[in-house]
This record gives sequence, structure tokens and C-alpha cells, in this order.
Amino acid sequence: MNARVDDATTMQAAVWHGRHDIRVEQVPLPGPPPAGWVQIRVHWCGICGSDLHEFVAGPVFIPVDRPHPLTGLKGQCILGHEFCGEIAALGEGVSGWAPGDRVAADACQHCGRCAYCTGGHYNLCENLAFTGLMNNGAFAERVNVPAELLYRLPDHFPTEAGALIEPLAVGMHAVKQAGSIVGQTVVVVGAGTIGLCTIMAARAAGAGRVIALEMSAARKAKAQEVGATLVLDPSQCDAVAEVKRLTDGYGAHVSFECIGHRDTAKLAVDVIRKAGKAVLVGIFEEPSRFNFFDIVATEKQVIGSLAYAGEFADVIAFIADGRFDVTPLITGRIELADIVGRGFEELVAHKDRNVKIIVRPGAA
Repeated sequence: MNARVDDATTMQAAVWHGRHDIRVEQVPLPGPPPAGWVQIRVHWCGICGSDLHEFVAGPVFIPVDRPHPLTGLKGQCILGHEFCGEIAALGEGVSGWAPGDRVAADACQHCGRCAYCTGGHYNLCENLAFTGLMNNGAFAERVNVPAELLYRLPDHFPTEAGALIEPLAVGMHAVKQAGSIVGQTVVVVGAGTIGLCTIMAARAAGAGRVIALEMSAARKAKAQEVGATLVLDPSQCDAVAEVKRLTDGYGAHVSFECIGHRDTAKLAVDVIRKAGKAVLVGIFEEPSRFNFFDIVATEKQVIGSLAYAGEFADVIAFIADGRFDVTPLITGRIELADIVGRGFEELVAHKDRNVKIIVRPGAA
């Protein structure tokens, strides 16, 4: 690990080189932001489950065989996309923003031209590039991002909370994918970061009852802390039978799979009633075995949910007015120099006792 060089040309960054190979090293500062982009001085950035996937099993999203068609990145990548900070510089043509403005940034860099972008589904862009995975990200003192992805943070908005906007937007988008859940019974499979954020979003959307399925004692407690009505441990009971017992034999109206495991995908489908909806949010590293006749015979719906499409604005409003309390989600605060040992390795070794570890790349 190189010592920090305090000059105007380099910065520290956490760079992905390969599986189990993330290095905190000195890299050139990003150049002046191009037209339509801004440069952000990063205050806090959270370690995401997708970052952990790249550390443990990558490359998952990072392009290594050919340059990404939108960004040109290939191979080594500065990780980090759950971040907030202040504008340090503006690219040509950027208006409505000024250096010093406190912001968070959507991570979905997109072309703006394909049918998905023009149809309002930019998170499904044909050439989608996530900041910190397909373009250099925010585990660094500075990062360049498109200005169209910026969201202004209100006065008195807690700085640390800015690093939780992105995962909460994932949970909120997933809940929106299910349609109205007012008064309904909802099951959230997994109480990791995204599961907890989905619980919070489901409660805010008016769910009548939110049942979390989780085995970790620490995460069970967190699920109740953020609003789960009931927590069931699938290792200690038949979760499907118990949910049916609690719903007069029918099953939940909606489930959200927030783990990304081949077995929990089927569980998310099994736990809902006929004509119910299972929303898949987790990142799957391997395929699941499933008999699709179970869908045909019950008219259940399986819905995918990727990232977000504008939910940052709602999340910021919910944090600002107190509907979302991010305090229970932050379980660690570290400096960039410690991101491997106290961040990635800590999450691998003790994932059950951690929710969100946030990283400070420079002076906040």
C-alpha cells in the first residue's frame, strides 16, 4: 500500500485488479470533467453487495474481455457507487450546479438514445454502465459522473446518510415493481442491506404486514429494528408452511428475494399465494433449478428488479423528513486505507454482524 501523496495530480483509490485483489493505491486524479459531466469530491461511499461479489467471485459486472461500449473501461476499475459528496468542478455546458453543492449521484450511466432510455427505463439501457463497475467509481477522493445523474442534498441533510440513498433506492424500486401493496402481507427473503432497505420501503408503501426470513441473529434484530412485523428463521421452521398458517392457508401477497441464492429464489416463489408476485432483487452467481409449471398452474408472477429509475428523489425526501432512519443500517465507518482489511475482509468473515460499512476517501 502506497502512502498518500498530497499533491494536485494524484489521489488514493481502491482499485479492483482481480478476485480477492483490491489494492489501495495512488492513481492519477481524474481529468477535468467532460462536457455534461461534473467532478465530485467524495465524502462517504458504502461497500455494496455487488462490490463484495466482485471481491469474492469477480469479475461479475466488471468488463475484462473487451472495453465497455459506453465507457471504454476494461479490467482494472476503481470500485464504489453508493456515495455522496460535493461538486469540485463542472464540465462544459453544465448549468444549475455550482462547486460546493452537496450531492448524491445515481450510478446508472446510460446512453440516453436506446428504446429503454427514451421509454423511461434507463436502468435497462442497452449499454448500461454502473459507476464503480463499468466506469471508475467513488472509492477515491474524486470521481467524474454525468451531471444528469445528480441529486441535490437538502440543507441539514446528514452527510453519512448520503451513502445510504443508493441501496434504499434499490429497495424502493423493488417495491414499486410489485404495484400497490397497501394492506398486504409481504415476505422479504434475506435481511442484508437490500433486504432491510426493502423492509423499510415496504412499510413506507403501506404494507399491512412485513415478514422477514433470516437466519442470522444480528440481522433478525436489525429487521425488527427497521420495521419487520415478524422474523422467521428458515433453519428453525418450515417458512412456507408458517407463512401460509399466518395467512389463512393462502401465502403472502408479495415476496422480495434479496439474497441471490439458487435456493432462495424458489423459496420466494413458494411463499406467495396463487396469483401473487415474487420480485427478484438479489444478484445471482449461479442458476436455479425450477419447474416453471409451478408458475403456470398458479398464475404467480415473477418480476425482476434492477437498480432504480428515479427513486433517488423519493429516498432523499424520505430521509429528510424522517420517514427513513438510516442509523440502524450503518455498522461501520472506516478510512479508505482500511477498506480491504476492515471493509471487504471484515464483510466476508463477519457478514452476519454487518449491514453497511461506509468509507471516507478523503476529508469530509
